[in-house]
Amino acid sequence: MATNRYNPESYTHPGAVLREKLEEIGMGKKEFALRTGKPEKTIHDILNQESSITPDMAVQFENVLKIPAKFWLNYQTNYNEAKARIEKNVILNENLNWHLNFPYNDMANRGWVPKTRVALEKVENLLQYFGFSHPKAWERYYFECELKSSFRISLKHIKEPYAVSAWLRHGEIEAEKIEIQEYNERVFKEELISIKSLVVSQPNDSFQQLRTFCAEAGVKIIYTPCLPKAPISGCTRWINDFPVIQLSGRYKKNDIFWFTFFHEAGHVLSHEKKEVFIEGFVENEIKEKEADEFASNILLSQKQENEIVNALPLNDDSLVNFAQKFNTHPAIIIGRLQHLYHRFTFGNDYRVDINFQ
Repeated sequence: MATNRYNPESYTHPGAVLREKLEEIGMGKKEFALRTGKPEKTIHDILNQESSITPDMAVQFENVLKIPAKFWLNYQTNYNEAKARIEKNVILNENLNWHLNFPYNDMANRGWVPKTRVALEKVENLLQYFGFSHPKAWERYYFECELKSSFRISLKHIKEPYAVSAWLRHGEIEAEKIEIQEYNERVFKEELISIKSLVVSQPNDSFQQLRTFCAEAGVKIIYTPCLPKAPISGCTRWINDFPVIQLSGRYKKNDIFWFTFFHEAGHVLSHEKKEVFIEGFVENEIKEKEADEFASNILLSQKQENEIVNALPLNDDSLVNFAQKFNTHPAIIIGRLQHLYHRFTFGNDYRVDINFQ
């Protein structure tokens, strides 16, 4: 991701070239100014590398010196770019320790940024990863929330904002690669019924099927493993008019994964497009509770939970019978009971890891 390094000494200001040419043909700056129709001060500033050659000047120079305008413009462009890169390197060097805020090595091991030990390259790679030109721009986006039209959450008061932002950014990058039809709320609600069948049957490719069902409704599903110091289970936001559900598989167990997905689906269906919901970083407790209730009602309603609790203790037969009766999976029941009773250990064999490959 790092750009090519420019050697500024290899790009001379075109004024220096012009000075050499005028000396070669024995023409003074006053005569040259007269012949080109430009003020003498303008020519003076160019010769002293204090001003740039414009397209209009380049054309006039072509008439007088018989050197194509493109030559002067290319020279000026190369010089301007080299100068800009010098200024950029100054900025990078002034922020040389910025990369220490991020879990750079973990990001590099995942292929998100290039591996390097050079601090300057790390800073530049991070800026390219986030799509910013300066660390201050990162702060304005993630801390000050200046782009309110598309990002309504501030990470300023989150414990590990840099790691969280890196995780979120990877979701954005992956979402851009997915091309699907436009979002349809009615279809998404219908697809949730099919997705509930995945919960019940637990096929080995359940995650892949989940992505397919959601894509048919115009919902993008992204899998992004957790980064150290960013213990996020899921996130919901809208990117370019598409709802994006980013899942980490933090605990990998099927009951937690499915609850997380339906929780995020609740945000898509119930809450505003401009908001960003990051599970574990609660800004709006009411809306998080609404999403919890949405997920609970789909997987195992309060009434169904009460019936199971009243039948405790369970055995394998009664557990399976309840799962069949309520059209859910035994792991969902076990997960709910373990949430209610932290010492509840029966049925752990039903809680298995989700395959994200």
